[in-house]
Amino acid sequence: MEFFACIRASHEDEALRNMVKKAYEEMQETYPSHSYVNEYGKIILPEMETGLAPGPKKRLRLRLAPGLVMIGCLLAIGAIWLIHKADRSERLSTTALLTKKNTERSEYKYLLLPDSTQVWLNASSSLEYPDHFNSSKREVILSGEAYFDVRHADRSPFIIQTGRISTTVLGTAFNIKAYPDRKNIIVSVSRGKVKVSYDDVPVATLVNGQQVKVNSQQNTVEEKKIAPTQVASWQRGDMSYEDEDFEDIIADLERLYNVKIKIGNSSLRNLTVSTSFRREIGIEQALEVLCQLTDTNLKQANGWYIIE
Repeated sequence: MEFFACIRASHEDEALRNMVKKAYEEMQETYPSHSYVNEYGKIILPEMETGLAPGPKKRLRLRLAPGLVMIGCLLAIGAIWLIHKADRSERLSTTALLTKKNTERSEYKYLLLPDSTQVWLNASSSLEYPDHFNSSKREVILSGEAYFDVRHADRSPFIIQTGRISTTVLGTAFNIKAYPDRKNIIVSVSRGKVKVSYDDVPVATLVNGQQVKVNSQQNTVEEKKIAPTQVASWQRGDMSYEDEDFEDIIADLERLYNVKIKIGNSSLRNLTVSTSFRREIGIEQALEVLCQLTDTNLKQANGWYIIE
């Protein structure tokens, strides 16, 4: 039967095995002499459990009550299994057909998701989403930076997964910056309300004009207020940094201008910097601004910009 095959195949599904085991243990308390099927789908005979040597074969005399109990248990467990199977199928169906959109360096994209949520994808980023969302939740996977304007749905939260950080909303506008090479993941809200979790543990609930910075290396969380106009300022060509690590800013500039930049002095990497400039000033002027702030020099060699 497919049911027993499922039990045997569910060696990694502890919850299902425990349900089966509990049901048969309760039956054995009332009718200890009967054979049963264990949580791994294996038939257990009385002689197998007691360790007694098999004796002469005896004719089994079945009673009605134990038979009904067995049928009831099988029906109950079968129902649990069907629900479990259906739930698992639904989860798989939402992730089986994923669309992935990418941006290259110096590239930006506008996306309209199946639920009419709008997404502006920043440079060197990717977004994965299903071709349709189920009724219980809308879930996407982001790597990089994006600004979301989420279509409101009371019973279907919108969830953005970015590594160990998840951001949950119903209907709002916010920015997530979560490049793989960054120490910090930053969530900033311009409208509405979002919940940010780290390893499934809620760490912040943000409303408009609030920002949270999660450092996955040091396991720290920092909240602060910002001007709503600062959220996703990159869409307007404004590059704004406040208390950002120098190496994170350099990585941003590499993506923004599609260039290669080397930090010659390693002590600069974790230096905290606050600055802003317009994108159209170009890479050389942007780097000159950073060099003035850090008292360093800029030079070029073999296609690299070098700060030392």
